[in-house]
Amino acid sequence: MARKTGSHAEITGPKIREAALHLFARHGYAAVSMRQIAAEVGVQAGALYAYTPDKQALLFHLMEAHMQHLLESWAAEPRPDSPLARLEGFTRFHIRYHLDRPDEVFISYMELRNLEPENFAALESLRRRYEDALQQILAEGCAAGLFAIADPRIATMGLIAMLTGVSTWFRDTGRLSRADVEEVYWDMTRRAVGAG
Repeated sequence: MARKTGSHAEITGPKIREAALHLFARHGYAAVSMRQIAAEVGVQAGALYAYTPDKQALLFHLMEAHMQHLLESWAAEPRPDSPLARLEGFTRFHIRYHLDRPDEVFISYMELRNLEPENFAALESLRRRYEDALQQILAEGCAAGLFAIADPRIATMGLIAMLTGVSTWFRDTGRLSRADVEEVYWDMTRRAVGAG
């Protein structure tokens, strides 16, 4: 991605990414023009190309940054010895992380279809690394006799879909707190893997 240097670049670049994030999440990637992003930031449309080659690169950068940060944040989490405790940690981490980033989550799942093949492959590689972390926990739990699941890979995909789905309905103004949601989803996760 093209990058400008200097004080304006340090301000304008993040503003462009923030504007694109919110516009893509609100209207969808296909419906948003570079002109709209520029207007949101308060610059001429041509100025955007000093910060990004095109709209596709901007979308990919947003999605890649989200996945990289997700992986880094998960890597910084504690690693208990027990697979059951690690599964609980993963469940609670996933919910907290995704509830804090509804726009990023929406774009990361809904706009995959708009990525060019090379960008899609790069994103899928990052997503697979995150999924593999959960799959390893499940496989270790099965090997230890703690979980009763037939296929850790399928269970991984199902659990991630369930956990990520919380970001589509949860509202801080609703009847459940974030802590309540963590408890409910941990209980569902524990039951889903057959843990006592």
